[in-house]
Amino acid sequence: MRKVSANISIDPKLKEDATMLLAQFGLDFSTAITLFLQQTVREKKIPFEIRLEVPNKETEEALAEYPEMKKNKKKYKRYSSFDEILKEVD
Repeated sequence: MRKVSANISIDPKLKEDATMLLAQFGLDFSTAITLFLQQTVREKKIPFEIRLEVPNKETEEALAEYPEMKKNKKKYKRYSSFDEILKEVD
């Protein structure tokens, strides 16, 4: 298949981040754009989502606390219901 060049303007940091992520999927930048456009044309919509399941910083911190909390249960307040938690927060 004959190919043509297309120039796009994007933020350099976005391209760098995307290139690094795409490499984890075994894709280069050009191939990923081609896949996106092929699927868009085929499905007549934004077609797919490719992402790594990475918890955000807050979730990572909470997960890191869990072993300590499990090991030393008496150091941490426990609740009998979600309503009880909400009452304390309000």
